[in-house]
Amino acid sequence: MLYLVPTPIGNLEDMTFRAIRILKEVDLILAEDTRTSAPLLKHFGIEKRVFAHHQHNEHKAVAEIIKFLKEGQNIALISDAGTPAISDPGFLLVREVIKEGLDVQCLPGATAFVPALVNSGLPNDRFCFEGFLPVKKGRQTRMKQLTEEKRTMIFYESPHRILKTIDEFITYFGAERQASISRELSKLYEETVRGSLQDLKLHFESHPIKGEFVFCVAGLED
Repeated sequence: MLYLVPTPIGNLEDMTFRAIRILKEVDLILAEDTRTSAPLLKHFGIEKRVFAHHQHNEHKAVAEIIKFLKEGQNIALISDAGTPAISDPGFLLVREVIKEGLDVQCLPGATAFVPALVNSGLPNDRFCFEGFLPVKKGRQTRMKQLTEEKRTMIFYESPHRILKTIDEFITYFGAERQASISRELSKLYEETVRGSLQDLKLHFESHPIKGEFVFCVAGLED
């Protein structure tokens, strides 16, 4: 069995009992960054073989992982934070494991965009998750396509690009489009700022920009 095991996005109390049990029971753990995962595993007393599995080696590693699974080993995949394969490595491995007729199971658990969406105050009955927009090629094309999107849109963004992204959203969606930005979710300095895109621009021009950001933008009104 290949298990996809979510890990906390900040607060270690968000680790589930089941996630801890699975990580203690599997034969080996695949981690996006072994250095990042080491303190988490140590905190919960998990002592297992840990191999690095990230975007730079996942294509080469797939065949060996499938070999281990066919030999009867149970393997867990974890990312640095949140649910594997959601804007993190995992999709390629899951696809190939399924092609081989092997079992895959994803545990429920932490992922950043769900709490950000729910506490944004924007409609959440229907939404589209965009993750990280292309940094260069294809970025403007995707922005233009999203100008017609009527569902709430969810984006991930890094701190050094957040102001530029707000400016781009103002250009494509209009300064008065309602939005919400959450940062440092589940951590000590968790913050959610709501208002128009212009309001968010003014806020982050005068406040420290730290942490990982989830950006929710209202869809086009009928």
